[in-house]
Amino acid sequence: MKFNLPPKGARKDYFKKVFFGSNEKRGVVMSIVVYVLLITIAFIYLYPVLYMFSRSLMSSKDLLDSSAKWIPSSITGQNYRDAIATLDYWNSLWKNVQIAVIPTILQVFVCSMVGYGFARYKFPGKTLWMGILILSFLLPSQTIDMPNYLLFQNLKMMDGSLKPFIFLAAVGQGFKSTLCILIFFNFHRQVPQSLIEAAEIDGADHFKAYFQIAIPLSMAAIVCVTLFSLVWYWNETYLVRTYLGYGHTRAKGLTTLMIELQKFEDSYNVTFDARASSVTSTNKLNDAIKMAGTMLSIAPLLLLYLVLQKQFVESVDRAGITGE
Repeated sequence: MKFNLPPKGARKDYFKKVFFGSNEKRGVVMSIVVYVLLITIAFIYLYPVLYMFSRSLMSSKDLLDSSAKWIPSSITGQNYRDAIATLDYWNSLWKNVQIAVIPTILQVFVCSMVGYGFARYKFPGKTLWMGILILSFLLPSQTIDMPNYLLFQNLKMMDGSLKPFIFLAAVGQGFKSTLCILIFFNFHRQVPQSLIEAAEIDGADHFKAYFQIAIPLSMAAIVCVTLFSLVWYWNETYLVRTYLGYGHTRAKGLTTLMIELQKFEDSYNVTFDARASSVTSTNKLNDAIKMAGTMLSIAPLLLLYLVLQKQFVESVDRAGITGE
């Protein structure tokens, strides 16, 4: 095999370009560095998930066997069956979906309109209101939790329903709504104003221009904010406990998988004490069952990311670009 090398006088520049790259193309050294960094970061993030999944499939004997740290000698599904019973999984999942999806839909709609208003219109005090918006983003959320709690008590919304979450999302004060508004504000600034003006010349009013022009062009931002909001509401435990209360039972009140996971050990003991006569396996809680419960809790979000990963990456990229 013959390699077409440049003349001796140009070989130094040639090898420099191959190994260190140029303005048009990345060199071998830089490519190796980038791939090593990406593989390292991916391993750091994937290691806990892979470890949990591997442990969740192990039997009690494998947990005591130091040689079966990653690969179980025999795969068992009993851990997941026990975890599903302990979490009351399908009932808790449905309630978690309600808590996450309903406020998210309202938050995306309201934050999109607010961000569009800041990006599209000029009005007195706009700079002041934008400063207040950024200031509210910097304030710790704990500083407003207690006033909100007292407000909902006075409004008689503390009845274990979603009213507090719906109210906050509807007025643009949902979970991290300020960040969502800033994302939409930054994205709507990219929309050429000529499109909006052309629609208005054709007879479209402000709302028609928003729904027919701005919304279709901002789908990337909508996907980005929707996924972020879903994850935030899905993993939230403090506000759920604060607004929905501690006194509701699992059967009657709303709950989330993360809250059920926090009391996993107590729920496990209660569940298997209640049906001890019908269980043939050992009822002792171990790490494998805990890992199975954790995997079940994060499984819906992992599935969501796997399905929408392409749209999510594109939306984050496009929503972060400044426009006109």
